[in-house]
Amino acid sequence: MKVGIYGQSNNEITKKYARFLIDIFNQNKISILFEEKFYEYLKNDINDLNYQTFKSYNNLDSSLDLFFSVGGDGTFLRSISFVRDLNIPIIGINTGRLGFLATIQKEDIEQAFNEILNKKYVIQERTLLCVKTDDNNKDIAELNFALNEVSVSRKNTASMITVETYLDKEFLNTYWSDGLIISTPTGSTGYSLSCGGPIISPTSKNLILTPIAPHSLSVRPLVIPQETKIALKVDSRANEALLTLDSRITTINNNTNITIEKCNFTIKTIQLNSQSFIKTLREKLLWGEDKRN
Repeated sequence: MKVGIYGQSNNEITKKYARFLIDIFNQNKISILFEEKFYEYLKNDINDLNYQTFKSYNNLDSSLDLFFSVGGDGTFLRSISFVRDLNIPIIGINTGRLGFLATIQKEDIEQAFNEILNKKYVIQERTLLCVKTDDNNKDIAELNFALNEVSVSRKNTASMITVETYLDKEFLNTYWSDGLIISTPTGSTGYSLSCGGPIISPTSKNLILTPIAPHSLSVRPLVIPQETKIALKVDSRANEALLTLDSRITTINNNTNITIEKCNFTIKTIQLNSQSFIKTLREKLLWGEDKRN
């Protein structure tokens, strides 16, 4: 077996559990390929490291069996920029806080690895959103996809923006709001949820449109088929707005035409047999903590 490892290069807890992972891999004679910056970070305190590294997507291929993300959900989201369309399953070790994507807790690493070795898991495919702008924005030219959500929001102004929205070329609405979130099922427990959007199963074939602080109280989140092609045009008093793909942010000018649709590739994630989306909801959102249950 050959695995890739990526983590944040500024977290002592991540370093501790990366060391634990390395020991487990070595005991089981598993080949390791480290992301370059994370490797240099670990080498400062772990002197016996001597492994190959990768710098970007271009240095990886389908010879990797698994890709380990060590950190929180943000680290997991950044992992997809390395894996992209290579069909390498990603599994997240949660050394962060909530962890809807990085579902393996620090204390459960050894048990989780045993499940992986014994093939006690399923591979889930997660939908991605691809984005295009008519001005060919250079900031998203290469990494024009998002696993959680794409959003447009106001910039440098306290005033609302307007987001003219079309679904499959049919006019839906002009949102007067602080912005609009287009979320995948994976992202339904993220930004969209905090703005009042629904939780949907990660295997659902849907997308969610969730307005951010809309002016009209009649405007509500909308669930649509994932094959829907979404077109947006933003107008702002500041003459520009923010376009965000997961944690990557760029500035767009007024009246830029934005097209959002399902990507033609998916991200594969590992779900252990001892885990499930329902169990994660109970644990992370404290469902069932009510004494009446």
